[in-house]
Amino acid sequence: MSIDHHHAALAQRLTVLSGPSGVGKGSVKALIQEYYPWVWLSVSCTTRKPRPGEVDGADYHFVSTEQFESMIAAGEFLEWASYAGNLYGTPRGPVEERLRAGLPALLEIELQGARQVRRAMPDAQLVFLAPPSWDELVRRLTGRGTEDAATIARRLDAARGELDAEAEFDHTVTNVSIEQAASELVELLSSPAVLKTGAR
Repeated sequence: MSIDHHHAALAQRLTVLSGPSGVGKGSVKALIQEYYPWVWLSVSCTTRKPRPGEVDGADYHFVSTEQFESMIAAGEFLEWASYAGNLYGTPRGPVEERLRAGLPALLEIELQGARQVRRAMPDAQLVFLAPPSWDELVRRLTGRGTEDAATIARRLDAARGELDAEAEFDHTVTNVSIEQAASELVELLSSPAVLKTGAR
């Protein structure tokens, strides 16, 4: 679950977006896909069930636990993590291909995965998506209507610890509105240290 260190220079073009469950990472990612088509976003694999409206291959690659474990054994993940009873992972091949081409890449992943990327690629840019307040995060998590009470409780417990991880990140974007957060993230993606040849 690591990348050869001679790829370290390419990591300057890798941006990782993470933050607590319910903060709106997926919504920000979807808006970027719609309005900033030059931004390349990795599609993660997960063993969780699709939520209403999610499309296999676009939002996630939805796989079985057996498939996921086979991919781990084959070394096919850049990072992977267990979260709220499900497995999540970033397929290695598409990301490395993008970086070898000298182009920026954006990963939207859980905190455990962001830490793995930090260890493997210390020059990667890590961005923490924060809620405006704890009360707002609770409202977003409980208002989804897609998960049972036990799952929500697990996510709230995890979110408390995840908020404490903000100091580990290079930048913080507060998700007051999806549009503002997406704009700030794209600006970070377009910074000279990340994007050296202009928007694609």
